[in-house]
This record gives sequence, structure tokens and C-alpha cells, in this order.
Amino acid sequence: MANPFQVTFDAHDPQRLGRFWAAVLGYVDQPPPEGHDSWPAYLASVGVPEDEWDSSWSVVDPDGAGARLLFQRVPEGKTAKNRVHLDVTVGGGRGVPLDERRRRVDTRAAELVQLGAELVGPGEEPGGYWVVLRDPEGNEFCIQ
Repeated sequence: MANPFQVTFDAHDPQRLGRFWAAVLGYVDQPPPEGHDSWPAYLASVGVPEDEWDSSWSVVDPDGAGARLLFQRVPEGKTAKNRVHLDVTVGGGRGVPLDERRRRVDTRAAELVQLGAELVGPGEEPGGYWVVLRDPEGNEFCIQ
């Protein structure tokens, strides 16, 4: 049996970065726990000081299949290349002709740049095509 997991990102602005990734993946903001109409209401009920309410943000797959993403506030900025990155499939996979995958990937890359991503550049190998981007806080990721 597989173990559930989440992917955690360090961030200067957890909510902004979380919402960017929700848009990339088709995720949604994690709803507050049952019985609470908002995260501030929940956090107040468990005694979290108000000045800590923006210290993290989570997004989830609305279908419950994908991993939860947690964004936690840290004081330092990103200083080196990621040791782990996400590869997001937007082209349809190898069952789709390469020209069509390339068109889909390039279209989505342009949309993500409009959302705040930075284009690093394309990559290609026989039968494969991807684009490397950086999220608004500089974390590298690929779309393929």
C-alpha cells in the first residue's frame, strides 16, 4: 500500500504561490475544517495568533487524487537550483502526436507566463518536448 504524501514549498508569500500552483494544476484552495466557515475562524478557534495566520497556505486536488501542496513562509529566498521539481503533463502524453503536444505545451507555457511564471526555455529529445519555467518565487518546473 502506498503512503499518502504532500509536497511542501518554502515561500515568501504562501498564499500567492499557492494560488499560482492551484492555477497550474487545476487545484483549489484547501477548504477550512468542517464546522468552520473560514480559515481565520478555524485558526482563531485553535488559538493561533493572528500575526501567524498567513504563515502557510495549502491547495488540493478537487477530485482528491493528487498530492496536497503546502506552502510555508520562510525568511530566506531561494538561492540555488531545485533538487526536486514538478513535471506537469499538459500535452496529452506520448499517445498524442509530437507536433500537437508541442503546440499544447507552448500554449500553456504562454498562459503560465501571464500568471507570473518566468520562461526558461524549451527542451527536446527524440519523441519528447518540454518547457522549463520558474514559478513566481523562482522554483523551476517543467511542463510536457
